[in-house]
Amino acid sequence: MLKKSAVALSTIVLFSTLSCEQKNMKAQTETVTESNSEHKIVVYQVFTRLFGNTNTTNKPWGTIEENGVGKFNDFTDKALQEIKDLGVTHIWYTGVPHHALINDYKRYDISNDDPDVVKGRAGSPYAVKDYYNVNPDLAVDPAKRLEEFEALIERTHKNGLKVVIDIVPNHIARKYEGKTNPKGVKDFGSDDDKSVEYKRNNNFYYIPNSKFEVPTDANYKPLGGEKHLLADGKFEEIPAKWTGNGSRLAKPDINDWYETVKINYGVKPDGSKDFPSLPEGFDKKDYKAHADFWKEKDVPDSWKKFKDITHYWIDKGVDGFRYDMAEMVPVEFWSYMNSSIKIKNPNAFLLAEVYNPAEYRNYINFGKMDYLYDKVQMYDTLKNIVQGRGLPKNISGIREDLKDIEHHMLHFLDNHDEQRLASPQFAGDPKKGKPLMVVSATISSSPTMIYFGQEVGEPGALDAGFGKNSRTSIFDYVGVPHHQRWMNDGKFDGGQLNPEEKELRDFYKRLLNFTLKSSALMGEFEQIHDANLEAGLGYDFGLYSYARWSDDERLIIIANFNQNTPVECMVIVPSDLIKKMNLKDGSYSLKDQLYGKTTTKMQVVKGVGKFVLKITPNESFIFKI
Repeated sequence: MLKKSAVALSTIVLFSTLSCEQKNMKAQTETVTESNSEHKIVVYQVFTRLFGNTNTTNKPWGTIEENGVGKFNDFTDKALQEIKDLGVTHIWYTGVPHHALINDYKRYDISNDDPDVVKGRAGSPYAVKDYYNVNPDLAVDPAKRLEEFEALIERTHKNGLKVVIDIVPNHIARKYEGKTNPKGVKDFGSDDDKSVEYKRNNNFYYIPNSKFEVPTDANYKPLGGEKHLLADGKFEEIPAKWTGNGSRLAKPDINDWYETVKINYGVKPDGSKDFPSLPEGFDKKDYKAHADFWKEKDVPDSWKKFKDITHYWIDKGVDGFRYDMAEMVPVEFWSYMNSSIKIKNPNAFLLAEVYNPAEYRNYINFGKMDYLYDKVQMYDTLKNIVQGRGLPKNISGIREDLKDIEHHMLHFLDNHDEQRLASPQFAGDPKKGKPLMVVSATISSSPTMIYFGQEVGEPGALDAGFGKNSRTSIFDYVGVPHHQRWMNDGKFDGGQLNPEEKELRDFYKRLLNFTLKSSALMGEFEQIHDANLEAGLGYDFGLYSYARWSDDERLIIIANFNQNTPVECMVIVPSDLIKKMNLKDGSYSLKDQLYGKTTTKMQVVKGVGKFVLKITPNESFIFKI
């Protein structure tokens, strides 16, 4: 979710509901790994609206007719097979639930949205308007939009991939309208008592005796200033509701998430909770025990509504969810909902956007999340390294800090919220991202995620209107130029890529497919970086090296983060690691698993391994012993 204001951060603190005792359990935590897999998971995040768009007009604030839009049907068998062959196991289709947008679908019984409370023209996918249907922009026939997505679920499964979609429990669009609710389902807020700020079973928080005012800013006009019947600086909401990021102002700030309203989970305005607490020790219990605990408990209405939403999509064949801003919702709710999902589908993939390391173990162990974003530690550290603001040695401390939960910390270098890896604001050159990608994908047993276009060096250079350059806009109708060259007018064969882009995609394909097959990457880890720096045998501080091993595979991985400096040195493998990998004195062949062209010999003498390394700038080796 873009634009996390200071109010949002304060709300995260407010909605942290576990005790201090429970928060400080890191030392004795024994993580229950209910979702562990034998091999790596690789997630391909795709912005569904943009994936199949072949239009290259890219007019800022352009309409759907001017700039085009992708459809569910663009994900053909050929497209899906190419994604799978890249080394992918799961597709996260971003922006599927029907969200607020500026287009006219009244003939399909869909009300028009007000530009005053929509970000961009295509709208934010995190301002969901109807959870029981899908974005009509994505359908060839909007009347059959749900059927078209159901066909995509089936097609994705047929091609051997799992389906993940967004759920955004913290907030919904200011104008929520469920047009196709299942029998017995009522819209959010339909039974609320609007005369009070808070009531346990209200779905929203209210600001009594007030009316909502559209935020203003001298530098911003909806639709870029274009005239629109509804763009009049007004939106009727009486009484005003709290805004999605927690703002309690009837007129939120322009930087608030003013297009959304906050959901009430039974947390009172003073931060105290109005629902049962999980018993001490439930961090060690599995999802079945959590489901049993909640079975007879009375919980707030919003809990039930979101549980029903997730079950609806599980029943349609969706394999998992990515939860937006999960830490703004109480952990107890996640225990309640996630355990119920796991009862329906024990293999469901549950990924949470969480940014507070102090809360990681709570959301995994109490909240029953499978995976969390490793953004503020691994991602930020790798970004600092490539930008010259940090050293590779800092990676070791992160790996040590998270070792008890490393399997649960999803790694990525690119997503819809962050600046593109290839953008000048990040690496500046996709080649510089290669050592980051090798480390990100091989340093732990956790899933790896890439964002569509990353594999061909998409820099997100367009000014799309609401969305600015360095990120691919999630708010506008726009094309994705590098990705479009790979798409090649729907052939999905890379026919328009230049040689450098083809080579980059080949690198990703080799790396990701290796990670899917490697048992060592699901096994043990030990860094050898410190020992080599101390040995003084020419090893450079711009390198990073470590071992990964299992019973049947042993790897030495070395990445050169130097952008201009080749390194030739002697690498040592300390005696304690040689013992752990069950190696004896003798000569061992080391063969690179990425390209297979580089082979060297490691000599183990008196229990210490040594080999000569020659490595070019931005190069990495995955040596198999």
